[in-house]
Amino acid sequence: MALALREAHAAERVDEVPIGAIVVLDGRLLSRAHNLTRTRCDPTAHAEVLALSKAARKLGAQRLPGAVVYTTVEPCFMCAGALSHARVARVVWAVRDPKFGGCASLGNVLSDPRLNHRAQITEGVCAAEARALLQGFFRKKRGRSVEE
Repeated sequence: MALALREAHAAERVDEVPIGAIVVLDGRLLSRAHNLTRTRCDPTAHAEVLALSKAARKLGAQRLPGAVVYTTVEPCFMCAGALSHARVARVVWAVRDPKFGGCASLGNVLSDPRLNHRAQITEGVCAAEARALLQGFFRKKRGRSVEE
């Protein structure tokens, strides 16, 4: 999770929502990414999707069975769908996302028994640091918008 948090800090430095993700397989780091939705003008450029894409290209396969994804925020429905399609084994996140979370907060995409693939989930890892990073980012944003 420390590497995912580093990615989240990298996102913040380029004025992106500070979310980072990494993909690990057999104890080996396959990829890392952070949000780039604003930079790329792309609503799909979420940290999890970017990290999955890099990992899949690195392996030359669309599926990542056995992979573990660490992300600083609960994946949204889009990211949860991508994680499911990639067949990752486990997803670990720091904090829930009560407005967009598709894995526990608003839905259960990764554990829905109707789907043909389910991933193990673990939440709360390094939650205090991830929460503080997000809260600080949005405080600065609200402060700027009030002053402008």
